[in-house]
Amino acid sequence: MKAAPQLKAIFFRFFLLIILVCISSCKKTNPIENSLKSEAFVKTEKEEIEAFFFIATANVTKSIISKSQIAQQKSSDFAIQDLSRKTEIEQTELLQEVSKLANKKLIIITEINATHKRDLYDLIDSNITSFNKIYLTSMAESLKEQINLFESISKETNDKEILKIVLHYLPEQYQILREMQRINNEII
Repeated sequence: MKAAPQLKAIFFRFFLLIILVCISSCKKTNPIENSLKSEAFVKTEKEEIEAFFFIATANVTKSIISKSQIAQQKSSDFAIQDLSRKTEIEQTELLQEVSKLANKKLIIITEINATHKRDLYDLIDSNITSFNKIYLTSMAESLKEQINLFESISKETNDKEILKIVLHYLPEQYQILREMQRINNEII
């Protein structure tokens, strides 16, 4: 009879030991699993800069495309209509290349800039007499923003595909900006 309480005490201690071992082993995580998790979610500063470039460039480009489409419908000046048509075509190509490269790098481009929408509303709401001036001013600001994005990313990255886009489109952006400034000077 005395053996039964001792057996119960031994069984109870053994049971507690098993529970402690299980609890402590549950707290430990697999080191391979930890390294995979950390590698999957680690972003370098370079990747963050490139992601910002893709998103900001896509947003500015979409804005320029929309402004160009509005100008084609609303402007009575042939030079502005022609330039806006050329700008829309070039910016659409740029947007396609930026989106393709962003997708390749697993970057999702979302529209997060409400400032560009305000510019579009201002263009839509402008009257016929002031439209050309508002359009040219707004486009010059957007093109300067896009040029600044191109220049800054060219200093920050050594990614060949991004630099190829910059080298292809930056001279064209300067050309469009000069042409818009020329037309703007003629309107004054």
